[in-house]
Amino acid sequence: MTQELIDLRTCIQEGRYADALAIVDELEGMSKQAILRNIQTYLRILLIHLIKNQLEQRLTNSWVASIRNSLIEIKKLNFKDNKKSYYINLNEWDTYIEDEIEVAVRDASVEVLNGMYNEFQLAEMVDRNQIIQTALNFLALIYSYSAKELPAVVAEALTQLSGGEDWKAGRR
Repeated sequence: MTQELIDLRTCIQEGRYADALAIVDELEGMSKQAILRNIQTYLRILLIHLIKNQLEQRLTNSWVASIRNSLIEIKKLNFKDNKKSYYINLNEWDTYIEDEIEVAVRDASVEVLNGMYNEFQLAEMVDRNQIIQTALNFLALIYSYSAKELPAVVAEALTQLSGGEDWKAGRR
């Protein structure tokens, strides 16, 4: 990116505004790709914890924190600087989830039941449709609630997951 900024300065100084605008477009594209990669990283963390919940039928404080923090970060990253639009609209998440779920299943194999199953075994056990729907339900919350409201709303939604009522009541 440093070279692009140097080139941009040179173009402006030399009055080559069309070239400068092309560089600005390139920089915008690079910025958007970086933001989308960060969103995908948090999406994968969300999916891993939903997979763990599905297979272990429980919810831990650590998983709750990871799910909540992933959603908060996705909300922050997804909101464009203009504060009026999103990088990923609510109806566009299917593609991103499809891109991440297989990696999430494989990564979850290290964590589910302390690595009891390898990634091939775990891939056979996961109900992907349920994970996708649950993830979509959680992601929908980021469009409906403010950053201030989101943690409490997510906590309440987590009680609907397997083991959620036990987690809420402090039972393990």
